[in-house]
Amino acid sequence: MRMSWLKFGLCVLVLAGILAGTTARAAVELNMYYPVAVGGPITKVIDDMIAEFETSNPGIKVKAVYAGNYDDTRVKALAALKANQPVQLSVLFSIDLFELMNQDAIVPFEEVAASAEDKQWLSSFYPALMQNSKAKGKIWGVPFQRSTIVMYHNKEAFKEAGLDPEKPPATWQEMAAMAKKLTKKDAAGNVTRWGVHIPSTGYPYWMFQALCIQNGLELMNPEGNQTYFDKP
Repeated sequence: MRMSWLKFGLCVLVLAGILAGTTARAAVELNMYYPVAVGGPITKVIDDMIAEFETSNPGIKVKAVYAGNYDDTRVKALAALKANQPVQLSVLFSIDLFELMNQDAIVPFEEVAASAEDKQWLSSFYPALMQNSKAKGKIWGVPFQRSTIVMYHNKEAFKEAGLDPEKPPATWQEMAAMAKKLTKKDAAGNVTRWGVHIPSTGYPYWMFQALCIQNGLELMNPEGNQTYFDKP
C-alpha cells in the first residue's frame, strides 16, 4: 500500500490494527475521527483535502467522522477500539498521547511510514512542532492544526491610561508596566479592571505552558510521568 495517505494526517495518531488484513491490491476504506469544535468552517477544509487525496489514490476511501471536541473524539475513538471496531486515523489532543500508549491504542508512525518518501515527510516538520509528537524515541502523531496564542490590546483603554494605543507591549517588562497603568480601582480600592487578563477556562495549562517555556521551564519530563507544577 502506498503510504502517501498519511500525508493528509493532521494532529493524527495512527490507531492499532491499521494495516491488518490489507494488501496492495485490496480496496482500502479508512475511517478518521475528527474534532470539529475548533472554530471556523473546518469540515469543508477537511472534506476538500480528502477529496483531493482520493483523486490521487483511487484505491483508498476515507470517511471523516466529525465527532465534537477533543474529549468527545477521544471517547469515541476508544469506545470503537473496545468494541473491536477501531478507527484507523484520529485527530486527538497531544496530551492524550501517554494514555493512548498505555492502552495500546496507537502504533508509531515508523511502523507504517517505511518508504524513503515517507521518512522524508516525517522529518519535514518543524522540530518544535514535533516535541509532543514523540515519546520513547518514536513518533506517535504528526502536527496539523497547531494553535497559536496571541495577545490583543484595547486601544481605548490604552488612551484612557495615557499609553500609546499603537504601541502594545513587546517584552514581559513592558507588559507588566503597562498592566499596572491599565488596572483600575474604585473608591473603595476594589479592582474594576485588571491590566492584563490570561484566560483560565478551556485549556488553561496550554497558556501556562507557553509562559513557562518562555521562562526556561517545562511542565513535565519527556517520559510523561513527572510534572513540575510546584517549581517557582
